[in-house]
Amino acid sequence: MLLVPSVFFKPKDRVEESDAAREKFFVPESDHLTLLNVYKQWKSNSYSGDWCNDHYLHSKGLKKAREVRSQLISTPRYSEDGKNPTDLLWSRLGHCEEGHLLPNAARLKGIGEYVNCRNGMPCHLHPSSALYGERKPPSTYTRPTKMGL
Repeated sequence: MLLVPSVFFKPKDRVEESDAAREKFFVPESDHLTLLNVYKQWKSNSYSGDWCNDHYLHSKGLKKAREVRSQLISTPRYSEDGKNPTDLLWSRLGHCEEGHLLPNAARLKGIGEYVNCRNGMPCHLHPSSALYGERKPPSTYTRPTKMGL
């Protein structure tokens, strides 16, 4: 779902409704798990376009994510040993965040202040992040909104 534009949409005349709908999908530990939660909910609702509209989601982006997921599952490493491919995707997602996103790792410097662990540059959470406003500090970020000099 990282390969498609944001699956959430916010109509100008229904900002509060769309924000409330988006917050229902939040997983406090990670934006990536939030996106995976959206996908699983969409799947449990039979990939319904009407369900997407009711929850302020772009069905086109979710359909693209479904296509990419199908390609990943058809790759042998995701279906080896007879394990459930969805369970493997869930467990490997955490490993991906720790390993592949390490260049984006941030540490808490002060109250609400984060710095990149690799280069020490100041960074901030994106306001659309499920982590934004959380008291528990995140371990990674993927969309810095403001970089210091």
